Amino acid sequence: MVRAYSQEHTYTHPWERVTSASWRKFADPENKRTLSHILEVDTLNHKLDSGSGKLYTTRAITIHAPGPWFIRKIIGQDICHCVESTVVDAQSRSMQLSTRNISLEKYIEVEEKIRYDPHPDNPNLWTVCKQETSIRIKPLSALASMAEKIEQKCVDKFQANSAKGREVMERMCKYLEAESRGISA
Repeated sequence: MVRAYSQEHTYTHPWERVTSASWRKFADPENKRTLSHILEVDTLNHKLDSGSGKLYTTRAITIHAPGPWFIRKIIGQDICHCVESTVVDAQSRSMQLSTRNISLEKYIEVEEKIRYDPHPDNPNLWTVCKQETSIRIKPLSALASMAEKIEQKCVDKFQANSAKGREVMERMCKYLEAESRGISA
């Protein structure tokens, strides 16, 4: 069984500021406590396509393994490695991120897609963020009901982490706004 959910959030900040905040959210020391599930982020590669003007980036993200503590004990692993692929199209003002786990795949598959676009009602001042996440536990068929409960626990955890991410993004956007006005935060 697969648990999937989607969320939409409007940032009352322009697209350029929101996407800048997205790049900087993991590096800012103030965000370490809020995003404590993120252990490490490393850029693996980046490429600017001169023809299309699109920026392609791949990052490795190491997180605390999702799910209940007893499942982490059973699988014997507390961390999970993920790969984030990002495409930024400055010409059409679109940023798309796709993240999936590359470790623990025989137990759980998680895929998250996030897209930042100018808001249709106020494209110069607001940004809409659409997030879609799917979580699939891969148990033996006899454990299907347990898998459903674990998937729901994972969904609950991912939704809580998404709320933390939005909090960090708002803080980063306000910081960038103050920075652009020449005010130290």
